[in-house]
Amino acid sequence: MDEMRPSSGAAAHLGLASIFPPGLQAIYGESRRLYPDQANPLQVTAIVKYWLGGPDPLDYISMYRNVGCPGQDVPEHWHYVSLGLSDLYGDNRVHEFTGLEGPSGFGFELTFRLKREAGETAPPTWPAELMQGLARYVFQSENTFCSGDHISWHSPLDNSESRIQHMLLTEDPQMHPVQTPFGHVSFLQIVGVCTEELQAAQQWNGQGILDLLRGVHIAGGPWLITDMRRGESIFDIDPHLQQERVDKGIETDGSNLSGVSAKCAWDDLSRPPEDEDDSRSICIGAQPRRLSDKDTEQIREALRKGLEIKSKSVLPPISGQRHSHERPQSRKDSLESESSAAIVPHELVRTRQLESVHLKFNQESGTLIPMCLRGRLLHGRHFTFKSINGDTAITFVSTGVEGAFATEEHPYAAHGPWLQILLTEEFVEQMLAEIRDLSTRDVCKLPKEYSWPDKKLKISVLPDTVFDSPLQ
Repeated sequence: MDEMRPSSGAAAHLGLASIFPPGLQAIYGESRRLYPDQANPLQVTAIVKYWLGGPDPLDYISMYRNVGCPGQDVPEHWHYVSLGLSDLYGDNRVHEFTGLEGPSGFGFELTFRLKREAGETAPPTWPAELMQGLARYVFQSENTFCSGDHISWHSPLDNSESRIQHMLLTEDPQMHPVQTPFGHVSFLQIVGVCTEELQAAQQWNGQGILDLLRGVHIAGGPWLITDMRRGESIFDIDPHLQQERVDKGIETDGSNLSGVSAKCAWDDLSRPPEDEDDSRSICIGAQPRRLSDKDTEQIREALRKGLEIKSKSVLPPISGQRHSHERPQSRKDSLESESSAAIVPHELVRTRQLESVHLKFNQESGTLIPMCLRGRLLHGRHFTFKSINGDTAITFVSTGVEGAFATEEHPYAAHGPWLQILLTEEFVEQMLAEIRDLSTRDVCKLPKEYSWPDKKLKISVLPDTVFDSPLQ
């Protein structure tokens, strides 16, 4: 990260308010609505701006002192607001202008509320570094964030010994969406959570866990203020929440998580590999044939569809045209294509039916398999593991998913390096009974293997080193 330092506000960098870039001025206007007495807030800024070659996409992070709301039992806290994920300038130096009706830049800015410790006279600056890290991910991947999303961080947010090691995202309770000359901007608030709360969000949904956090004062309260000194999860504070709210929610609603980036691979055990273009070339350490744009789009569209409440879950047909969307798409949504144009026909890749398959996951991915089966397939939905090490993808589908190329007659089917596995409800129930030990993230002896010879299916949970090694 480039050197960062507090400043005395935008005026120190941009001159008089009358010459502020319009996008920047719109966000400052919303901030001034909340903090009329803090017109010149402390800011953290990178010395070299992103559009001048610096590594940090956020031009500024403003830091405000919020007195809270005693009537709602909201404590005093520091309020951080990013500037740079939206289009601040309108001159294409960072973001492409797509029109007034669309999103400005990525369409959102990040905020964060950190409980003010007794005696603190200035806001800590580590949240600014955290926000820059999230912004780098958005710029590099062009994946946007949405309310209810969860972010696995696996490290205390402030690099301390805190249990707050992951994040959920929600609408900021005070910042209103703004319309700028370059499009609209909303404000997504980062909420620090414990590992148990992240797991519950993955198994059920982020909005449900956010609602539980709002109801527990020391875990966030109505404004979801992060307290890095919180030592208990909401399930430690109220053990009934797991069974009465989360488990019941999973049973009733299923899970809204339709896919994850994962360390995973698969082998076709039906026959030995015949040539370098065989689907088994996806094995770790090999140079895989890349997924075509059409396949990548279908996976993204499938994941996006999984977030929608429908009576039936639908996978778009491989041969179909991409779905049209009303808004301009110079930037991808979190699971959508980067272009609104029709995709050019890709190389012909034969969809193959497989007789026997071997699935491989690292431990973190493996612990999500019970959720995939219980929270997705038993509710007629699908779930995708997309490899972070290549173009491999594994999609589990239920018999209620339309448009899948795996069928009950041929439950294992591959399209290049994308494998689909169709599981009947009866088989899902059988698998859940036999892999229940995967539901915990406690360290266990690896490798672990599960096999269903009559179904010709094998699942292995392997150490991370196997996926990180150049040789399998």
